[in-house]
Amino acid sequence: MDFYIIAFAAALGLYMAWNIGANDVANSMADAVGSGALSIRNAVIAAGICEFAGAVLVGAQVTNTVRKGIVDPSVLATLPGMTPHDAAVILVIGMSAALISAAFWLNMSTVVGMPVSTTHSIVGAVAGFGLVAAGWGAVNWVKMGQIVASWFISPFAGGLLSYLIFIYISKAILGQEKPSQAAIKHMPVIVFMMTLVVMLATIYKGLKHVIGDIEWLSGSNSIWLSIAISIFASIISYILVKRKLQDKGEEKIGDQLEAVERVFVPLVIISSCSVAFAHGANDVANSVGPLAAIVNILKTGAIDMKVPVPLWILSLGGAGIVLGLATYGYRVMMTVGTKITEITPSRGVAADIAASATVLVCTRLALPVSTTHTLVGAILGIGMARGLGGINKKIVGSIFGSWLFTVPAAAVMSAILFVLGRLFFFDAVSKMIGG
Repeated sequence: MDFYIIAFAAALGLYMAWNIGANDVANSMADAVGSGALSIRNAVIAAGICEFAGAVLVGAQVTNTVRKGIVDPSVLATLPGMTPHDAAVILVIGMSAALISAAFWLNMSTVVGMPVSTTHSIVGAVAGFGLVAAGWGAVNWVKMGQIVASWFISPFAGGLLSYLIFIYISKAILGQEKPSQAAIKHMPVIVFMMTLVVMLATIYKGLKHVIGDIEWLSGSNSIWLSIAISIFASIISYILVKRKLQDKGEEKIGDQLEAVERVFVPLVIISSCSVAFAHGANDVANSVGPLAAIVNILKTGAIDMKVPVPLWILSLGGAGIVLGLATYGYRVMMTVGTKITEITPSRGVAADIAASATVLVCTRLALPVSTTHTLVGAILGIGMARGLGGINKKIVGSIFGSWLFTVPAAAVMSAILFVLGRLFFFDAVSKMIGG
């Protein structure tokens, strides 16, 4: 019987991951598509590879936060008249309700073209069932407060960082009398920053989920290795950029700027892939976190405070995200990439570096931040660098409105589904886990 409920929970996790890919994952490649660096087809392929890698290699730590950081399982077990077995049954039903409600909300939002946060959806859904199941005491409000704070901190941090990076690019390169010659001088600095973000994302504790602890990849060694690779990449970039731009100094300013933007094209592709990697690392938790809790309870018959997340669960989440991206992700990709503000390759690089750095720092802190929030904040940052007139206020307003509405909607839906599930399926689930 365990097989059937695990299969059911896995199907829910896959459905949730599909919706993440369809609604949210397209944000990661929006800059590359919006700047014209990649076609939608190629962006889907690149994002699919990077999303899956991020989900499998770096996704486990955030999964822990969503699984047991929002609702405290120990509170369920200590309720009057509640046996440990009954608490385990309640948690299985509750996590299933959370997955269904969050996925359904995302599905509805995607149909009407509303770019909502998947992190909002699952966190609100988990909190919703927790409140109904055990009251206010079951919800870890300190952790909830940290997560809510991250929803505001991440877009602000992403926006501020992208603003500063693009101001640097504008003044050091694009605003110079000979931008082609300025690019030869300053492009290695930009490549160094971008490579450092990508390498730290890949190496710093992330690879442990696949290859285990390796001394030369741990601690400060990973930082020094990332710096060394970044320096090497910046040297290579200097050679390549000089080869492409050294003869452009006497051309018209418009031709020089066009040549410089072409140099940024491979960078915006690489940086967008980095954002995709970060998104897979962070948002796989939203689909497989509750699934990990369900599988562990079915295997042990009890609630454990800390369990390993099996590789097959991370792989399932990654595969679902890629499937959603490939089948339905193009709509949000075009919205974020073309309708908020005008994006060029240089602007896209600034937004991507800022978003990737912000999301990955939060990932390592085990805070399930919204990639939507962070990237929209970063794109707003580069738009603000051009002035308020460079931003589509109507689109931004609709996005902000959807963020505010998602949490209560998912929470209410989850609470209703949990009540129905407990009423009609409690005995059946209890038998399945050995009651």
